[in-house]
Amino acid sequence: MTPATRSLWLLGHPVAHSLSPAMHRAAYAAMGLDLVYLAADLDQQQLPAALAGLGALGGLGANVTVPHKEAVFELLDKLSPEARAIGAVNTVVVTPDGLVGHNTDAGGWLASWDEEVGTSLAGRAAIVVGAGGAARAICWALASRGVAGLTVLNRTPARAQALVDSLGLTARVAGLEQFEQLVGEGMVVVNTTSLGLASQPGSPVVWPAGLSQVVACDLIYNPDPTRFLLEAPGQRLGGLGMLVHQAALSIQLWTGRQAPVGVMRQAALAALACH
Repeated sequence: MTPATRSLWLLGHPVAHSLSPAMHRAAYAAMGLDLVYLAADLDQQQLPAALAGLGALGGLGANVTVPHKEAVFELLDKLSPEARAIGAVNTVVVTPDGLVGHNTDAGGWLASWDEEVGTSLAGRAAIVVGAGGAARAICWALASRGVAGLTVLNRTPARAQALVDSLGLTARVAGLEQFEQLVGEGMVVVNTTSLGLASQPGSPVVWPAGLSQVVACDLIYNPDPTRFLLEAPGQRLGGLGMLVHQAALSIQLWTGRQAPVGVMRQAALAALACH
């Protein structure tokens, strides 16, 4: 670091095992930028002070991760259309007019889809499993690409209905137990729940016998593949691509430059191997 070094931050709880610092540091080195990326483990009460200090400390901005993506929403001066529609912020940019909130999760997932699957989402039927903050971003992303039929499944259907209503979408809502009856050939199925993490092994659904071709997507990147993906018939999309691409989009917002996605992916894989 030098006196001219500008800072970027990861704000969340917990953050100790995040891959973001490794990805960002590798990107800045490859881009020749005098930037440093630091992680701050904060509770919700500390969040307002941390945001207020970003500009004063020479920061360009911050990434915001769980559990603060919704809480930060009310602490910013402006919001991008995507962030406002999704109702969550994962990237904050320091500007002369104040703090501007963006959401790169939806764009990150779509970039991962385009890179690794490469087919059109328009006109396809899709099922989103879960109704949390990640599900909001995925539902918005799918709707933006023109999916023909959207279904949101959750253990508590009322929560799924609230998500759909808040996004202004037309979608079917059901409980997880109805998955086997609702899933069909050619569908896109996205797991947005935490079930499948190394600390929470398992799968949120049971794939029905006789199904042969879906595109199964999981936002989890450790382990990869998850049980949800291993048991899925057809094409599979893990969560690492979304992680890398949402970070790359954040860098573009902060610097105005394209980020080296390949370098970032390798840094993430190396960091994962050390966990």
